[in-house]
Amino acid sequence: MSEIEIRNLTKKFEVKGMTVTALDNISLSIEKGDIFGIIGMSGAGKSTLVRSINFLEKPTDGQVFIDGTDLATLTEKEFRKKRSEIGMIFQNFNLLEQKTALDNICFPLEIAGMRRREARKKARELLATVNLSEKEKSYPSQLSGGQKQRVAIARALATGPKILLCDEATSALDPQTTESILSLLREINEKLHITIVIITHQMSVVTQICKKVAIIDNGVLVEQGDVEQVFEAPKTDAAKELLFDKKVRYSPLDILHEARKIRIVFNENSSYEPVIANLILKFQTPVNILKADTRNVGGRARGEMILGLPESQTLQEEIISSLKERGLTVTEVEEDV
Repeated sequence: MSEIEIRNLTKKFEVKGMTVTALDNISLSIEKGDIFGIIGMSGAGKSTLVRSINFLEKPTDGQVFIDGTDLATLTEKEFRKKRSEIGMIFQNFNLLEQKTALDNICFPLEIAGMRRREARKKARELLATVNLSEKEKSYPSQLSGGQKQRVAIARALATGPKILLCDEATSALDPQTTESILSLLREINEKLHITIVIITHQMSVVTQICKKVAIIDNGVLVEQGDVEQVFEAPKTDAAKELLFDKKVRYSPLDILHEARKIRIVFNENSSYEPVIANLILKFQTPVNILKADTRNVGGRARGEMILGLPESQTLQEEIISSLKERGLTVTEVEEDV
């Protein structure tokens, strides 16, 4: 049984007399212990989706099941208990400025009725978990962005949740701090066996930490699957746009307007081969490298390239066949990507 199951979920809002559909008939399952990514561009509906998991946004239609329980069928008391099993962290940290790091973590424990002495003991244990013990007396204004997010993570873990929802939790952080927060989340997932759902618009976050991914585009679930599969061979325009990043131009070579562009992904065997050099020697024709990159995908370095092929259609097909024979994944790149 899935720990989180969303069935035919639709969410509509009334805005100035008009009905806006933020989510349209979404269905997906998240297994216990997964690190699951939900990704999309701004306004795609991903934050609305994650807020529907704990009913911060109640669906217009459809159902949300946690451990087989339909949240809509619970009494208010049952619902409060179930929601305590779902922690959440946000992009802007949501810390109480007038409280120290320790007191911020104590806050949900004291609301739950835990004695102050026990709450402070638990909070100190959580500060140690996020490697921030020395900052227990610091106020949010005295902490860096990464430290604030670590306090927010510790606070989210205070009630012993089974599920941790992360809504753009790294978007306000620099790349190095982002990497440290993702490493911490992976460690929490492994040690505490907590299911983590990450909402992001950054494909680098998904490839680095997530096991599975769902892609949302204009409120519709357009693609889902294992992260490696989506990385190697994206099927939808939304997935390709997120992977290729239209805001990043290839290089000055882009002005050559190649007749055809392809993306190749290197597997472990082909990573050590001079693939492009071999192509040029075999076909006696130049192949332009428009973009080359290495990404962390599931803890492994995976190389990718965007190539510009020669004008001859016959030669294009022969080059693509040769690449596939060597075990590389090849996908087409649209001209406007």
